[in-house]
Amino acid sequence: MAMFTQESLDALRQRIDLVEVLGPYVDLKRAGASYKGLCPFHDEKSPSFVVQKGDSHYHCFGCGAHGDAIQFLMSHAKLHFGEAVEALAQRFSVPLQYVEGSKQKDGVNKAALKQALEAASQLFEFLLLHTEQGDQALAYLYGRGIDLEFIKQFRLGLAPAQSGILQAVLHEQKISNQNMLDAGLLTELDNGRWRDFFYDRITFPICDASGAIIGFSARKYKEATSGGKYVNTSETPLFKKSYVLFALHYSRRRIAKERKAIIVEGQIDALRLIASGFNMTVAGQGTAFGEGHVKELLNLGVATVYLALDPDVAGQQAAIKIGDLFQKEGVEVKVIALPPQMDPDAFIRKRGAEAFQDLMESAVDYLTFLVQISSKESDSNSPAAKNELVTRLVKQIRGWNHPLMVHESLRKVSQLLNVPEDVIGVGQDHIPNIHLKKSSFVGLQTIDPDRIMEGDFLLWLLLMNAQHPRFLEIARNNLTPADLIVPACSKLYQVYLDRAVAGQVTDLFSLAAFIGEPEQLLIHELMQKKVNQERADQHFQEAIQRILDRNWMKQRQKIAESLKADTLDEEAAFETMRLFNELQKNPPSIKKSV
Repeated sequence: MAMFTQESLDALRQRIDLVEVLGPYVDLKRAGASYKGLCPFHDEKSPSFVVQKGDSHYHCFGCGAHGDAIQFLMSHAKLHFGEAVEALAQRFSVPLQYVEGSKQKDGVNKAALKQALEAASQLFEFLLLHTEQGDQALAYLYGRGIDLEFIKQFRLGLAPAQSGILQAVLHEQKISNQNMLDAGLLTELDNGRWRDFFYDRITFPICDASGAIIGFSARKYKEATSGGKYVNTSETPLFKKSYVLFALHYSRRRIAKERKAIIVEGQIDALRLIASGFNMTVAGQGTAFGEGHVKELLNLGVATVYLALDPDVAGQQAAIKIGDLFQKEGVEVKVIALPPQMDPDAFIRKRGAEAFQDLMESAVDYLTFLVQISSKESDSNSPAAKNELVTRLVKQIRGWNHPLMVHESLRKVSQLLNVPEDVIGVGQDHIPNIHLKKSSFVGLQTIDPDRIMEGDFLLWLLLMNAQHPRFLEIARNNLTPADLIVPACSKLYQVYLDRAVAGQVTDLFSLAAFIGEPEQLLIHELMQKKVNQERADQHFQEAIQRILDRNWMKQRQKIAESLKADTLDEEAAFETMRLFNELQKNPPSIKKSV
């Protein structure tokens, strides 16, 4: 993500109505010169979450939650830093500008692409609802039990059968062919002409976390239409199919709140469940469900996943693969047993939402499902076949990342297959599947204790300095930016100090113009942590003390290594030893005032 210019952020700040931002998430009621509601960050019966009229910050007098619009969207809606800024800019129609040299590598104006996709969606909706061409598509949808309310709620549309209509309409809105091409709406032909990417298909918008359209999935409704049943937007600067989960925009809040998600195969399945009250449902997007999709749900804190895939062989095999990806990360997986020939859409239409809820409650755990399916392929009376089955399952389980998950899963397999625990190695040392993970913002990352330590210090400073102004004084008395060895932490602290010392606002919005990708990613990580704000003072000082102790130990180690090197003359060695002893006698302690 790029750095935003101060001018565009100032313009956005002036336009933001915090009450409007919070409205979809908190039921705020006017109370004199303020608005009050139940805090979304903790359970309460009496409203203590307050926004003063005209203020750009919220505050909860119950749990101490405090922040601006960006912090709220990151903490509650689980958006990334850049996503939060762009969502606010889109909502309040403020064009964002980027610092020169910090634009996305593709150099594409993403706001222009979103404008093109929104205009296309509006055209598709009109063609479906108000043209003769749309009548046949509507008949198909009505035949599948999809009514007008459903169509309007999820913005279904119809890509025209005649090429050129889309271009003509979007040209009238000053949208260029290049922007349509970059957005995935056009295909460039060899002869220099352009052709619509979607044609004669029912369209389903695909949205990002803020609700902006980033692509389409299009389904054919006539057998004569060429190509597969579904066609999806190709890879674009906005649309990355290995990470995009269909309908996550509708389900994001509940998934984050309840830490549960339902995974289905098709778009209509997902929308049907959401419309029926299961607004924690998502679907893969035109590709095999992979690690990128898993990561998106892990970022929301998902702890339990329900797989509601088609009840055929392909669906069962997909459930095994998807379930393995989540179990590998320590997420509980349950498999919903749909009746033969019924996908979730058909089941809901025929039997209703309560019956689907019953299916969820009776869903089997992943290991039971895995053993049931795998056993069908083996001869239960053959020792060799059973040995092959057990060996395969044990190998799969030992590939998971969490030792306790591996241990308990092996114990369960021994029970399910009636095999002694020691035969399959229950209790034997397990080497976790430690591996490097790609970040979408930076290169390879591993667990970094220094980043965690310094991040804890910054988290308390960012979250609580408004309620505890002396935190700034304590921080300045004990740590300089140079004392933080993680570059992103040092830079964020420097920016924070510069503004705080100058008496300027230090909320996330005010910092946005001065930080780049590493600092934005760091803030995203920090906002996902849960803190006990009642013990803020204690934890803040403990975080500082840990950094002081670390730096003290590093300094001692550096001196000790110089003595071991035996490259100092006698006088220098004596002075170095004196410094080492002096340092040894004086471990660091927090200075609360100067």
